[in-house]
Amino acid sequence: MKFLFLLSSLFLTLSFADIKSSLYPLYQDKNYEKACKEGLKVFNTYIKDEEFISLYAFSCLNADYIDRLAVPITMLDGSEESRSNAAYFSVILMQKKLLQHSLLDGYKLTQLKLPSTDYVLSIVFDLYSKADHSRKRNHYMLQDLNNKKITYNLYIKNSNQSQTMVIEEYYDTIMTHRHTYW
Repeated sequence: MKFLFLLSSLFLTLSFADIKSSLYPLYQDKNYEKACKEGLKVFNTYIKDEEFISLYAFSCLNADYIDRLAVPITMLDGSEESRSNAAYFSVILMQKKLLQHSLLDGYKLTQLKLPSTDYVLSIVFDLYSKADHSRKRNHYMLQDLNNKKITYNLYIKNSNQSQTMVIEEYYDTIMTHRHTYW
């Protein structure tokens, strides 16, 4: 009986170690959604490992699971790099919430001065906050300031009982990526 218990404990330990070590290759291969989902499964096991938490959070960020950043933000405080990552995630999460608030409720963003990041939601937030809001629109086509061939289409998609914010990225007239935020 003891042997069976030790064997199962060893198996669980090895499987958790395997999952942790598999996140980095998933992230490197840009399989962000799978890395985020796998990280969520074992998140409580690595609650004190800030490298794991940062890898998990960056995976979720790149998979557009922005709301999953809330818990890692509160946990990343043990080093300068961790605090920097937490601040980065905080800015993006706040911009998402403010952008939704503006699109859904008409909240004015023009007076806000927030830090910015290179993440697409942050870029769109900056462009939207400077756009003309003299009339309410269903879609906002926003021109990238650094590359005139890149545009973003920002809108709210209504389905059943939920409203999702969508950002479509275009290069010339070809959509290159669609980001969906709940």
